[in-house]
Amino acid sequence: MKLLFDENLSPKLPRLIAAPFAESQHVRELGLKGRTDEEIWTYAKDNGFTIISKDKDFYQRALLYGSPPKFVWLCLGNCTREELLALIRRHEQDIFAFETSPESVLVLS
Repeated sequence: MKLLFDENLSPKLPRLIAAPFAESQHVRELGLKGRTDEEIWTYAKDNGFTIISKDKDFYQRALLYGSPPKFVWLCLGNCTREELLALIRRHEQDIFAFETSPESVLVLS
């Protein structure tokens, strides 16, 4: 499963979860830093990524347009990279199951 980490998340996260999510990328690595949500959405859709973000705008877009792409919403306030990493690892199986789910949004908290 390929996760596309939004700009509001640490660019180190894809490397830190490389074992289960080897093809994951951060928007910065793909030259998408500063791009609009629509541009990131289109890139994810065209390239088979699931967007992962703390951004409520992507949540609203996913509800409005459905998938692809799918969207994982990390519902945490201010937190450390380690807390985000722990959340993702704790829900690793949920994220993999989400890939084949008919749902367009997975909310993690």
